[in-house]
Amino acid sequence: MVGESKLATFEQFLANQQIQIDYSYLVLALLISAVLAYILGKLYVRYGTSISNRKKFSSNFILLAATTTLIITIVKSSLALSLGLVGALSIVRFRAAIKEPEELAFLFLCIAIGLGLGAGQLVITLTAFIVIGGLIYARHFVYKKQENQNLYLTITGKGIQLKDIITVLNKYCTAVHLKRFDELKENELDAAFLVDFDSYTKLEKVKDELKTLSKSITITYLDKSGFA
Repeated sequence: MVGESKLATFEQFLANQQIQIDYSYLVLALLISAVLAYILGKLYVRYGTSISNRKKFSSNFILLAATTTLIITIVKSSLALSLGLVGALSIVRFRAAIKEPEELAFLFLCIAIGLGLGAGQLVITLTAFIVIGGLIYARHFVYKKQENQNLYLTITGKGIQLKDIITVLNKYCTAVHLKRFDELKENELDAAFLVDFDSYTKLEKVKDELKTLSKSITITYLDKSGFA
């Protein structure tokens, strides 16, 4: 009987709980979330390293941040809505085509903006955004000094000698490691190297000089991070 009484009291509490929302703060939070998401989108387009269409991807940031702000503002005012949100999220599955970890990191940052503003943590959210934005800006210069590092170079062609390829690579690369070498039919060669460059200029020179070895040569550069 005691258990049934407590259950009834809890159900009555959920049914009678009034939702108190500060509409002036809601409007302010939505505007701030939109502004921060817009700035984040600019940072992503300018300093992101993703090879996807960053401008198109970042166009979703404002909607995501504002929607998260609205959801948290409503849900935090009612325990019943909080429990309902948990149930809804267990049913709805989001299947976003996330191709690179960086995209996921920026989406989490958008959600964090919405969570902070929706929960009323304006100062903390603004402070954290400024710090994280500074880290994104600083990261750009750190990775800029490491451009063209750790590339996979695949060379295929007819009438080419391996020693001639290595001679060209040693001339312009800071490091050369042979990873695969195959001799195919009709005097065709297929070789894969792990190479390092310290500038785009040297990469371009390697390409031009390798093409002088054979007219049928095919050169492919791939970022090593894509294989990690």
